[in-house]
Amino acid sequence: MNKSIRQRLFAALAGFALLICVCYTGLALVIAYVTEDMLVERLLEREAAAIAAHFRSHGEVPPANSDLVRVIGGYALLPAVVRRQAGPGDARAEVFTSTGQHYHLRALDLPSGGAVRRLYLLADVAPLLVVSKLIQEVGGVLIFVALALIGLALLLAWRLSRRLVEPLRLLAHEVRKLAPGEPPRFSARRRPDEIGYLAERLGSSIAALQAALRREHAFTRDVSHELRTPLTVMHNTLGLAHARPLDARDVAELQASLDEIRGVVDVLFALARAGHIDTELLDLRACIEQGLLRLAEEGWDSAGLQLDLPERLMASGNRQLAGLLINNCLANALFHGGPATRLSIVFADGALSIANSIDGGRPRRVQGFRHGQDLLLRIAQAMCWELRFESDAAAYRVAIVPQALAPGLR
Repeated sequence: MNKSIRQRLFAALAGFALLICVCYTGLALVIAYVTEDMLVERLLEREAAAIAAHFRSHGEVPPANSDLVRVIGGYALLPAVVRRQAGPGDARAEVFTSTGQHYHLRALDLPSGGAVRRLYLLADVAPLLVVSKLIQEVGGVLIFVALALIGLALLLAWRLSRRLVEPLRLLAHEVRKLAPGEPPRFSARRRPDEIGYLAERLGSSIAALQAALRREHAFTRDVSHELRTPLTVMHNTLGLAHARPLDARDVAELQASLDEIRGVVDVLFALARAGHIDTELLDLRACIEQGLLRLAEEGWDSAGLQLDLPERLMASGNRQLAGLLINNCLANALFHGGPATRLSIVFADGALSIANSIDGGRPRRVQGFRHGQDLLLRIAQAMCWELRFESDAAAYRVAIVPQALAPGLR
């Protein structure tokens, strides 16, 4: 950056101030000189009118009333310096000389015996040129005042440019010093002008970009972390196929791993889009019933189900993420509890509890709780819900505390 905004603004304001000073100074000089010329012309007009009136009344040409004006009877009688710059046919002329005289010439035609007699009024107006004398006498003071005013204008331009650009410079400094991943906190966000709007939009854009980067990082991390276990199971199972044919248990393991991969991929994509999905008021009871119906369609026997829910269980969240959370909790309960598990779904004290019994003599399955907990916690955090896991030797329980439960349903 060769020039900052403050330097450019100062140059613009300073140039504008200098331009105004020069233009008004030139305009003042033009007005002064035009006023002088108009004064001289008015003097000559009055003399011409007086001479013409006297000539009509007395038939003779009187002398001029002003000592500055001379009446000359013909062009040949004019001074040589005047004849060099004014022709016989010129009605008016302004003559400058190198010796200090400054003449104004005006022709006056008087009717005389059927003919026209031309006279010339020649005024030496050097004593009336007050502008030139004023410049000569107080020119130094005028120049000093002009320079002082220009300096004051430049100072005001510098302070104004600094004051106007300082919020932008501060905003640029805060953006430059913003560390990767640090939430933006711009001091100009509270300003009620365009800079405040810019800071607000910039902060929102940076926050959204950081959130997108965090989701992308979490997505790539979870892809490598959450899919490693089912892919390892599938790889080992297929590796045994070279030594012996796959039996029903192996096929079941492959199918379970595929189901787990599909569920994990659904959750990961939902979390990756969580920043762009709006929240709404939803009925958790409907989500739970849909999850139970899905399990029933897959062959689950609901004889061991204990359900204690209010007629409506309203919460604030995302419908897709809430459905994924409930479905994963139910699927994990049946996966680790086994076909004979007793499933309890109870809402009490503002928390939804999903508990399953554990058969101590049943061998552990390949899928671990830890991977599922990470994803479920991510889903709950995306909706600002609370999630707790409790386990003992006989049961495993997941407690879900939704956000903003409707009054009367707690």
